[in-house]
Amino acid sequence: MLVLGTFAFPCDTELKPMPITAAGPTHRLYADHVNPQWVRLLDLLDMNVQYEKCVGCELFTHDGARILDFLSGYCVHNTGHNHPRIIAALHAELDRNGPAMLQSHVSDLAGELAARLCELGGSHLRKVFFASSGSEGIETAIKFARARTGRAALLYAQGAFHGLTCGALSLMDNGFWRQGFGPLLSETEAVPFGDVDLLAQKLSDRQFAAFVIEPIQAEGGIRLPHPEYLAAVQELCRRTGTLLVLDEVQTGMHRTGPFLAAHRYGLQPDMVVLAKALSGGLVPAAAVLMTDEVYGAVYTSLQRALVHTSTFSENGLSLRAGIATLDVLEQERLGERAERLGSLLRERLRHQLGGYEMVSDIRGAGLLCGIEFRAPQSLGLRLPFEAFARIHPGMFGQMLVRRLFREENILTQICGNHFMVLKAAPPLVVTEEQIEHFVRALKRQVEFIHSSRSFWADALGLARRALNI
Repeated sequence: MLVLGTFAFPCDTELKPMPITAAGPTHRLYADHVNPQWVRLLDLLDMNVQYEKCVGCELFTHDGARILDFLSGYCVHNTGHNHPRIIAALHAELDRNGPAMLQSHVSDLAGELAARLCELGGSHLRKVFFASSGSEGIETAIKFARARTGRAALLYAQGAFHGLTCGALSLMDNGFWRQGFGPLLSETEAVPFGDVDLLAQKLSDRQFAAFVIEPIQAEGGIRLPHPEYLAAVQELCRRTGTLLVLDEVQTGMHRTGPFLAAHRYGLQPDMVVLAKALSGGLVPAAAVLMTDEVYGAVYTSLQRALVHTSTFSENGLSLRAGIATLDVLEQERLGERAERLGSLLRERLRHQLGGYEMVSDIRGAGLLCGIEFRAPQSLGLRLPFEAFARIHPGMFGQMLVRRLFREENILTQICGNHFMVLKAAPPLVVTEEQIEHFVRALKRQVEFIHSSRSFWADALGLARRALNI
């Protein structure tokens, strides 16, 4: 998911640029043959840098700049960039010339990885379907939920982000992502995240196959549920025969501390969708964990043994990377590290940013953190803020992201469905020193926002140029 794609304004500012060269011939080929608008957008935001090497939490550019990654590829790089043990496992798998894509055999690697995922996920989850992306995992969950329940309708939470395939888009209420793609699944409805009463009302009709929800809404603004909400959701689903499907594409794999965010709330969902960090950020991989009952409703006979499958579902490289990733997460105790350093990050942010007018909240779980900003009340800040907020609601957040990148060499982003929340989600191998560096850098930029007219002048310049393109 690329939040920058929701923000199409170019820049016309006098910020000192990073010491990097312009994009080279390879970038021109990308613009010619892949996505010219993406190249144009990165150019206009001064974020089109050429990366030479990525290690741990650090990104190194062609011209020698070192950038601290506090985005993790939207929670892909939980084990850090290019972890040597995962790379070694991939080399070994390639060197053995094994059955990478045979598709007419029983994969030992699939069995091993599935068993470990089920053990980590919870004893009630006994089966796994492997896929290539979170979106594909959501599509799988839709099909399996309908097969298990015999119902067609689907329920989801407002503010959700589940992917960009048509089924996943049908479970999202943000019109930006849906616009222009025609009719989607018709029998889908949204309920407010955290509203138990309305959920109970909807489920009472017993027409919904599944309630698909992120236990913590990442792109919705790092929204945590109140302590009793998800337990109440689970009870309502069980009572009405609606399956509880947790999208843990961003929250799973120890991002929030436990292996699943579900474990924070004592949940036993019918299905869990994992992706992103499953293969160490090196090979596309996803997995849908589910109960025997759900799985058995799809594969009911020999004739239906392949009724749901995917070409790259059980490829050797993804499976080997997944096993190595679980080894790293466990042996380096990255879940415990996420808990400890996430608490430290939020504590330091609250201490350093608590007195600023525009800082509304610091929240999160593990190393999935959000810094929420609000519209200022003082006249000197309110007038320029309102001026460019009318042009695009994401301009303030994107200007902050741009300044962090150019002035502080820090990569992060605003949340895709909440433009006033800055996401801080570094790899789980981040150090205390790197956390302190991020906090100090963010404080400098927040202070600059509150004390310097040039931030607002830069933003208004950006807006003026946007109107001319």
